[in-house]
Amino acid sequence: MPLFSNLDLFLFSLIVGLLIYWFMSRKKVEPIPEFKKLDTPAPSTRETSFIEKMKKTGKNIIVFYGSQTGTAEEFANRLSKDAQRYGMKGMAADPEEYDMGELSRLSEIQNSLAIFCMATYGEGDPTDNAQDFYDWLQENDDEDLSGLNYTVFSLGNKTYEHYNAMGKYVDKRLEELGAKRIFDLGLGDDDGNLEEDFISWREQFWPAICEHFGVEALGDDSSIRQYELQEHTDINMNKVYTGEIGRLKSFEVQKPPFDSKNPFLAPVTVNRRLNKAGDRHLMHLELDITGSKIRYESGDHVAVFPTNDSMLVNKLGQILGVDLDVVISLNNLDDESNKKHPFPCPTSYRTALTHYLDITHPPRTNVLYELAQYASDPKDQENMRKMASSSPEGKALYQNWVLDASRNILAILEDMPSLKPPIDHLCELLPRLQARYYSIASSSKVHPNSIHICAVVVEYKTKTGRINKGVATNWLKNKLISDNGHKSTVPMYIRKSQFRLPFKSTNPVIMVGPGTGIAPFVGFIQERGWLKEQGKEVGETVMYFGCRHKNEDFIYQEELEEAEKNGVLTQLNVAFSRDQEQKVYVQHHLKKNKEHLWKLIHTDNAHIYICGDAKNMAKDVQLTFCEIAEELGGMTRTQATDYIKKLMTKGRYSQDVWS
Repeated sequence: MPLFSNLDLFLFSLIVGLLIYWFMSRKKVEPIPEFKKLDTPAPSTRETSFIEKMKKTGKNIIVFYGSQTGTAEEFANRLSKDAQRYGMKGMAADPEEYDMGELSRLSEIQNSLAIFCMATYGEGDPTDNAQDFYDWLQENDDEDLSGLNYTVFSLGNKTYEHYNAMGKYVDKRLEELGAKRIFDLGLGDDDGNLEEDFISWREQFWPAICEHFGVEALGDDSSIRQYELQEHTDINMNKVYTGEIGRLKSFEVQKPPFDSKNPFLAPVTVNRRLNKAGDRHLMHLELDITGSKIRYESGDHVAVFPTNDSMLVNKLGQILGVDLDVVISLNNLDDESNKKHPFPCPTSYRTALTHYLDITHPPRTNVLYELAQYASDPKDQENMRKMASSSPEGKALYQNWVLDASRNILAILEDMPSLKPPIDHLCELLPRLQARYYSIASSSKVHPNSIHICAVVVEYKTKTGRINKGVATNWLKNKLISDNGHKSTVPMYIRKSQFRLPFKSTNPVIMVGPGTGIAPFVGFIQERGWLKEQGKEVGETVMYFGCRHKNEDFIYQEELEEAEKNGVLTQLNVAFSRDQEQKVYVQHHLKKNKEHLWKLIHTDNAHIYICGDAKNMAKDVQLTFCEIAEELGGMTRTQATDYIKKLMTKGRYSQDVWS
């Protein structure tokens, strides 16, 4: 018999043939024209290069902003717009969107200048969008910025320990890296009049820049529009924004992860009044985060996106004589700008004024300046322009007529009948409505699926006799558990904080939080209780709380007294400021217990936490701790101050305060 049958030979030939074909085809390279696209730069390179964008659009001034609440961004936009009046071209830029390593290349552009509008956040920290830039400045010691012309305007608040720390750091660090400061650092104080500080700096800044670059102001003070109006008469309503912060329809189809651009709609499960009596309304809300994959720690903040009162929105529509339900887009006249619209578009005027624009804060002077042209009474025009100037008379008029009287845009339109601006220009000028932050009043160890908020409803009478209401607190107050059969929801996300319990549970903690400053400590106490239940050894937990009257606003009284009874709180000290003739505050109780406090701090490694009003309480409490260190530690006042500052540096003296 033959060794191989015909079938074997056929199969063998077939296998050899396939192997040869595979080998030959593998070696064969055919040109594919589509691959040529890889030679062009990837889109991300173009997007992160502000140098290429400036060259392409003929810009020579770039204004970077570090902004948490929108003010620094607003100032940056104003400065970039100003450039046009001085024969230059500017652009505002978010440092998070660009490669800041390109600063060294700015000298490639003639007469170029980088302006930095930098806000300071928290305890001297950079804002979220400037964090990467801050890290880059810290890490790049060998960077050569000798060709960079720069100036810095800093936004801060004198109430806080680290006043304007971020702006001061950027100014100093750029100089260290060889950059040339063209104009002095500007310091804006939000505890005083930030707008006035900015105007005074800006009015000196531009003449200095013109002199430096040898250019002359065009003398053109006319209004410069940044956006053009487009009305949509026939549009698919599924493509219209109805209040979403980022992605269209994100409120209908929720997708994690949730953040500032994509908030989670958390159902309200509890909304109760905390105080038993009195004029004020202190409230406790609970938000359900089940299924959201949101995680938080005690001491974190919850950010909520409020909406404006519909009554105010309707009044604005009436006074301007417009149909608020017209669907519009405001499109950037600069095609190359990253910011295509001032708020999500297309949308209706009603949605913009309800969800996206701040209509309750007194408008800044630039808004008055731009709107002045629409006043038919020459006297009104003159006053509005005067208020936007840096003249002493103008500053006094703005302070008295706008700020002291708490006039919002509606009040200004009502009190100045000759002023009739087009609604689209008004929408372009008004700042964005910002998220509001609250210290979380719960522990995720005890409440993993809910976040608790403690807040006081803001409502006051102005000099003009109007009742002004806080946007967020009144909106939260009206969040009923069920609204016509539907669950009330709050768009929210979590912002991480450094306000943390000690890593070692055996460390004692001293908590000082009058009024709603108690919020994070409710979470701390819950967590210390949970640790005890787990059998962990827990150090002393001391609470100093203050309120006006025991029978009115001793909030969380039951919870605090229960925690003391169970030994979770080893000491509860409450100051009722108005229950006796002499006012008693938390600092008085601190002084009374100075020996015990000094032992906890100096011997037992205690961590101190302060939460609440920054302007008075936090300063008074810090001074009290300095006095205790001075008296019981045998120190001079300077040594005692340094001692407390060292505790801050070590993370043993933490503050979560607001002004």
